[in-house]
Amino acid sequence: MLYLLLSPLAEDLQLANLFRYITFRTGGALMTAMLIAFLLGKPMIAWLRKKQGKGQPIRAEGIERHVVEKTGTPTMGGFLILLGVMVGTLLWADLSNAYVWIVMFVTAGFGVIGFIDDYLKVTKQSTAGFSGRLKLATEFIIALVAVVWATVTARGLGMDTGMSTSVAFPFFKDLVINIGPLFYAFGCIVIVGAGNAVNMTDGLDGLAIVPVMIAAATFGAIAYVVGRVDFAEYLQVHYTAGTGELLVFCGALIGAGLGFLWWNAPPAMVFMGDTGSLSLGGALGAIAVAVKHEIVLAIVGGLFVLEIVSVMVQVASFKLTGKRVFKMAPIHHHFERHGWAEPTIVIRFWIIAVVLALIGLATLKLR
Repeated sequence: MLYLLLSPLAEDLQLANLFRYITFRTGGALMTAMLIAFLLGKPMIAWLRKKQGKGQPIRAEGIERHVVEKTGTPTMGGFLILLGVMVGTLLWADLSNAYVWIVMFVTAGFGVIGFIDDYLKVTKQSTAGFSGRLKLATEFIIALVAVVWATVTARGLGMDTGMSTSVAFPFFKDLVINIGPLFYAFGCIVIVGAGNAVNMTDGLDGLAIVPVMIAAATFGAIAYVVGRVDFAEYLQVHYTAGTGELLVFCGALIGAGLGFLWWNAPPAMVFMGDTGSLSLGGALGAIAVAVKHEIVLAIVGGLFVLEIVSVMVQVASFKLTGKRVFKMAPIHHHFERHGWAEPTIVIRFWIIAVVLALIGLATLKLR
């Protein structure tokens, strides 16, 4: 909003010229979102605790100490993140950019699904929540709208029709495969998969939010690079006009994440719930589709992939053989069963997320 209001004044007002720079506006979005999440955290947590009473229900068959230590902690803290992200983006981003609206659409849509799931869990005091099939169906509808919207936008900004439905492979300069209409299904899987993978990861205090911020920082850098002709040509990556503006959104996400982490650090005063985890994962998936780096998301978000795959392997193994591969899934609970302390698991998983992010960034140069 500030960009649209002040950039026309750049020739006459030197201060207004700053708003032409994406990097400046990204810093503004980060600080705005962080302050919102930090300043509103305490009153919002108090309000959530009053409204929710017993807080988020804890799985009785889960980790025993969680029932004692985490019972009564309010959930839906993801709304705090969403508020910071949305206000920060709306205030500092170029709102004439379609990609900004596409990513916000997915973020808000998945946030609503997550809110309904959290609301049902809290009001019924059950871990069942939203119907699984209906939840997935709604997510796929939102994702399909976003993928079609992103494809049409890319073509409108000059991207070749074939490239708009192609998948680019990292580490290879020219390995691009046009999968045609199948790209819409592929894009939906990326967005929905990312949303649910982050959701699976959100099981320990601070475990999900920091890897999300790391992934957001990585994809913010990728969006900035592929959105500039000179950088894209130098690094020999595919130029995607307009996607550089997503750096502002990523900045807002990082800022909101930092503000939320203040309240979510062990021992957590609030959980993000599905309201936060689904929306943040969906946002990362939508950004990956927009910048044409869907496979790189599987590298950068490898921790999230590991979490959701561990659940899939556990379920498949138990159904086929009656035996479990892990002591408990998702895999972070497996290490808890092994006797690892919660902070140990969280920090080690953060380290893994940093390493994977560096590998993902390396794909920009190693081609």
